[in-house]
Amino acid sequence: MEEYMKLAANYGFPMVVAGYLLVRLEPLIKELQKSITLLTLVVAKQSDIDVDKMRQIVDGGS
Repeated sequence: MEEYMKLAANYGFPMVVAGYLLVRLEPLIKELQKSITLLTLVVAKQSDIDVDKMRQIVDGGS
């Protein structure tokens, strides 16, 4: 039990900071994902690539 207390004391603060940052950055990461998807579709349209096929690729289908 004492070993677990030492681990919690040593790693507790970094774990809390990492959790806080993940919670704060998650919405930003989702917005970046949307922006990248939109830019992919725009480039596909400008390059005369089939937009529906590109959507399937972006969504994970083949």
